[in-house]
Amino acid sequence: MLDQLKRMGVLAAVVRQGSFAAAARELRTSTSAVSQQIRALEHDMGVTLLHRSTRKLSLTAAGERFHAGCAAMVAAAESAQAQLLQLRDAPEGELRIAMTVGFARRLGPVLTPLLASHPGLRLHLQVEDGFTDLVAHRIDLAIRFGRLPDSSWVAQRIGRLRMGLYASPAYLAQHGVPTSVPALQAADWLMLQDGTDLARTLPGDVLTITPRYSSNNQLSLQQLCEAGLGLAMLGDDDAAESVAAGRLLRLEAAIDWPELPVWAMTPQRDAQPAKVRHAIAALKSHFEGQP
Repeated sequence: MLDQLKRMGVLAAVVRQGSFAAAARELRTSTSAVSQQIRALEHDMGVTLLHRSTRKLSLTAAGERFHAGCAAMVAAAESAQAQLLQLRDAPEGELRIAMTVGFARRLGPVLTPLLASHPGLRLHLQVEDGFTDLVAHRIDLAIRFGRLPDSSWVAQRIGRLRMGLYASPAYLAQHGVPTSVPALQAADWLMLQDGTDLARTLPGDVLTITPRYSSNNQLSLQQLCEAGLGLAMLGDDDAAESVAAGRLLRLEAAIDWPELPVWAMTPQRDAQPAKVRHAIAALKSHFEGQP
């Protein structure tokens, strides 16, 4: 069948170009090879498709009917190729992104220029702080922070997220500002996890954190922190509005926690569609422009 389809394409080229020689030039092969393909096609079909003369070629009545299907096949193949190239070169279709609740609030300004300049691009956000089943949700691009779990997905670093230790003025007024490891260990902690202990090695000491409150949602933890329930590690960008409004304070005298790497995760490294490449470029630009 594949050989037959190839010969049908050769017939369409011969009719389009008007001669075996011109078709051979278009197909980058020899005139004799084109002639052999047409003879093989006629043999397989059991009918003459072309009238041959020293001056010109013309289709037989059967050839005219058969050529219509050959030309339609070539046109369909060219259309499919054009659509694929368009997807490769121009962002189109639905872009499905998975990300955390906190970062989703800031995504609008990041992707607005991309969406505005490409009307054929649609966006679906899968927002949750847990580990989304990326395959089940047909995710094109996942944004992750910090340490990554083992996965077959390809991760590339696109930025960093500065973290800080925060508490509400009410909590600090009641419990004081924790400036030592014992004071930090005795504090009420809110953490984005399932309540297990975390240990962090410090110069000359080890801080073991036993969270009193935990959640799978970063925004909920921040709201609990603002309500005065304890200390929380939050992204500086996420907490900036609450700090400006006086609902949270950043504990500068406490531990200087490292920045979290930000990762873009995709199903494959190569041959990424344009919608994914452009989205990653927009995200990189966003993080590079941050102080």
